Formats: sequence, structure tokens, C-alpha cells
Amino acid sequence: MHISDELILAIDAGTQSIRVVLIDLKGNIVEIVKTTIEPYFSVKAGWAEQEPDYYWEKLAESTQNLFKQTKIDVKRIKSVTLTTQRSTVINLDKAGNPLRPAIVWLDQRRANVGAYPPKIMQAGLKLLGLNESILHAIQNGECNWIKQNQADLWEKTNKYLYLSGFFTYKLTGEYVDSVGNTVGYMPFDYKKHKWTNTGHMNYKMFPVEREKLADLVKPSEVMALISKKASDETGIPEGLPVIAAASDKASEVLGSGVYSPETACLSYGTTATIQTSSRKYLEVVPFFPAYPSSIPEYYNTEIMIYRGFWMINWFKKEFGYREVEIAKKTGKQPEQLFDEMINDIPPGSMGLTVQPYWSPGTKVPGLEAKGAIIGFGDVHTRAHIYRAILEGLAYALKEGMIRTEKTTKVKIEKIRVSGGGSQSENAMQLTADIFNMPAEKPHTYETSALGAAINAAVGMKYYQNYESAVSSMCRVGKTYIPDKKNVELYEKLYNQVYSKMYKKLQPIYNQIRKITGYPEI
Repeated sequence: MHISDELILAIDAGTQSIRVVLIDLKGNIVEIVKTTIEPYFSVKAGWAEQEPDYYWEKLAESTQNLFKQTKIDVKRIKSVTLTTQRSTVINLDKAGNPLRPAIVWLDQRRANVGAYPPKIMQAGLKLLGLNESILHAIQNGECNWIKQNQADLWEKTNKYLYLSGFFTYKLTGEYVDSVGNTVGYMPFDYKKHKWTNTGHMNYKMFPVEREKLADLVKPSEVMALISKKASDETGIPEGLPVIAAASDKASEVLGSGVYSPETACLSYGTTATIQTSSRKYLEVVPFFPAYPSSIPEYYNTEIMIYRGFWMINWFKKEFGYREVEIAKKTGKQPEQLFDEMINDIPPGSMGLTVQPYWSPGTKVPGLEAKGAIIGFGDVHTRAHIYRAILEGLAYALKEGMIRTEKTTKVKIEKIRVSGGGSQSENAMQLTADIFNMPAEKPHTYETSALGAAINAAVGMKYYQNYESAVSSMCRVGKTYIPDKKNVELYEKLYNQVYSKMYKKLQPIYNQIRKITGYPEI
């Protein structure tokens, strides 16, 4: 394998691990260190927090370990780039020290609804069927909760940053972040890719003062240089440019080689998504924005299944004790054993069907939604449940694809699948069968890091544009072809069973919510 001389150091800080990756200009993973992290701790039910300094210590530990193990000349590293989990927020004081634990994107605390939106506006929103969603967003705004419950702390807050902005500050000493990381409850104009003015609806919903926010640059632009302090703590050479990338999901799309609306990227990660990339700003669900792409001036449409492949962890915890114990003895991953477990389970899971809304969503479906498994009989085992979960996630993302096509007016011709779930042979094959199109798996599992590296490669002028960078750094590793017999079965199950489940169950979900108070809005 030819290894190009220049290397890019990509830092990928996800929910469950931090990966530090050396990537060459052909998209090859030259060296990688993965450090498992605790996603969060909870001091109250539903809360998800983590110490900012813990994140930094784990990042520094990862880079130090990389430099200890590698035999590569570090002088070949010409730039650094960063991609992180989305929507995790951090408050810093004037000295740059954290004022409280980071509020992680999985947090479920709720703020009170204030004076906005006014009653007259709420009446109009109700007519459009959007009032619940707007109120839900305001309640989920971490800045609103902090202002209401920790007012003194908010007054002391000098900077209110995403995890990406915090890491950039620790690496460079500068308060700067990428437009591509701005996904969350912030006063951000998603159409214009800049912070809003005080008259904008998003500022009224999430009133964060401009001086508390990081300066924004476009993906592929230089944010700042590695400081001496950061170099001493991480081992990264001082003075290297830090190139702006984007959030992990946006980076995953680019690292999968997706930059036009004809190709969809399925992310089989903790949160499962289907995304396309486009020059046009399009809202697949009205009033829910298209997020910034890894490519400047581009937008990513997205349909999200909030708990996604987290459901595999749920299954492992609740039903997978045997495989977990075997994995300890054999060195295999439990997920590999689960995949082997369902080799003999027929497509369609003998009628068992999962609606994978284990947590209420903010986009699709409604806020009252809950998970459902229907079709149980005495023939069904936990293996059937596992396959039905995989099928349910693919059904939900197919539903998202159909919705996306209606909005973009562009036919999706092929799909690329990345994330942890893409390592499952069965998941990949049933995805091809359910979507009735070839399912392509990128040549590397590290698509988020690769996407960030593509930003750096373009920013460093190794490639003139994103098309040439993607052509050189991305390729398909394996393609799964639909099985005609399975396609016919899945078409019937999707059209006659799955697509009707939510409409049939919605009234029952509403009754559950009225009786139990869960899920809250």
C-alpha cells in the first residue's frame, strides 16, 4: 500500500470513545489509538453530565499514547483537525475554567417555558401543528435551564461552548469553532450559517449573549495553531494549524464519500440517522433545520432515530448476558456473537416487528411516541427480537429516505452505511433488502475521522476541491446486493405492517402519556 508523505492528525471525540487517528492523503488509516470514555454520570434521574477536564485528560492521554506507540516520524504530521459529538455544552469563566459539568447531548432535564412564544403566536403554531415542537425545543435548551436554575453561574459564564469549541480552546487558547459544529439549542441561523441577531426567533428561544459564543469559521479554514501549553500536555507539535471540520455526523457523511443528494448516508451509530448533502437549504420536517454540512455553504438534511443503535446496548444489557460472558472468554465482541445468533433467523423475524422509538423524538414521529414490538408468538426467541430491532431501524430510516425524497425532489440512487452497526453482516444485508438498493460500506470504519481529515486536506491545499479530495480519499469497501426474494417480503411488511404502526398506535401513545405523564414535553 502506498503511503503519502504528509499526514493529518484527526481527533474524533464521540459519545463512548475518543479516537486519535493518523490519516494519509489517500484516506488510509496509518495509526489509531482508541480510548474508551464514560459517556456521562447522573446526579439526578434523566441527567447526563461529564466533567470537561475529564474529556481533555482523555484526549491528551490518547494523543500521548499515539506518539508513544507510533514509529512514524512526527514531522510528517502537517495539520490537526477535530470532530466531536454534537450538542454537548460547556460553561467557562474568564480564566477559561469550567464552571459546571458539561451537559451531554443525552441529557433529558427540562427548562420552564417563559414568555416566548407569546400566546397569539402559540395559537398560530397550534394551527400548523408545531406548538408542541417549539415548546419542546425551548424546554430542551440547556441555556434556558441554566439561566433558570443557576443564574449566578450564568452571570459568571464568559464563554458558552460546544465540546468542539472547548477542545479548540484547550488546543489553541482561542475561542473559535467551526460552523459545521453548530448543531443544538443555540441562537444560530441555519440558513445563513452564522449567529443570529437579537430579533431572530432562535435568539428569542435560546437567548445566549453573542459575547459568550465562540467566533465561527467555515470548515477547511484554519482556526488557530497548537499552543505550547497544549503541546506539552498532548505531545502534538507546537505550531501545527488546527483546521476546522464539522460534527461527527456531518464528518461521517463526508467520510463516507457523500456530497450530493443522490446518495444517502445511513449512520448506524448511537443515534441512527439518514442524511443527504445539498447546496440547497431544505427542511425535511417543517421548522426543523437542515444542519451545516462538512462542506462550506452546503446543508445536510437529516432524519434521526434518537436511540438508534443504542438499542443494541439495551439488548445486550437486558438479554445478552450469555454472549457478554462468552465474549470475555473468547475475545470476541458481544455484537459479533449476536450477529452469529441471528444467522438462522429468517428475514421478517417470523412477523415480529419493532417500531424503534425507545425515546420520544423531536422530529419524526411525534413527541408522544414510544417503542413497540408486535407480532409475538411462542416461536419467538431473543434472537428474533434482535433481528427485529435491526429490521425496525432499517424500516424507520427507509421511511426517512422516502420523506427526504419528497422534500428534495431528488431520487436517492444509492446508500452508504457507516457507524458501529455497519460491522454487522446481517444488518448490512437486511438494509440492502429493505431499501431495495445496493448498500455500500466505506473502506474504513473511521468515517468521522476521515471526513475531518478531508476538511484538513482541502484546507491545506492538497486538493483543489472536495470532489477531488473525496475521489482520492474515499472508496467503497464492500457492497451488499438486495436479495429479490427478501425484497418482496420486506416490501409487504413495510407497506402493510410497519408504515401503519405509528398511525394505529398514536392514540394509544397519547393515552399512555395522559395516564402516566410519560413521556414529558
